[in-house]
Amino acid sequence: MTYDSIRHMKRTTIFIDEAVESDLKALASAADVPVASLVREALAEYVSKRQQTAPLPVRFLAAGRSGRHDIAERSEEIVFAELEPHGRRRPAPVRRPSKR
Repeated sequence: MTYDSIRHMKRTTIFIDEAVESDLKALASAADVPVASLVREALAEYVSKRQQTAPLPVRFLAAGRSGRHDIAERSEEIVFAELEPHGRRRPAPVRRPSKR
């Protein structure tokens, strides 16, 4: 795949289970195609089927200004703040009243 064919695409990151990743790599290898190609094809098919059965309203969540200027630099820190490997949630910290 050349740059010319992907320049209109948006790069994104997804989190998948290790077993799904292993199966995905095996399918891609068997079909002699890149994993990214399989993911794009699967997502396009999924979205197409969902739109045919029940069109979803377009929503823009969190669009606008947060009042912070470091969100882009801290994006991974923010995403991973409450997650541990394999989908287990980290317990919320216990907040104790301040002693004044």
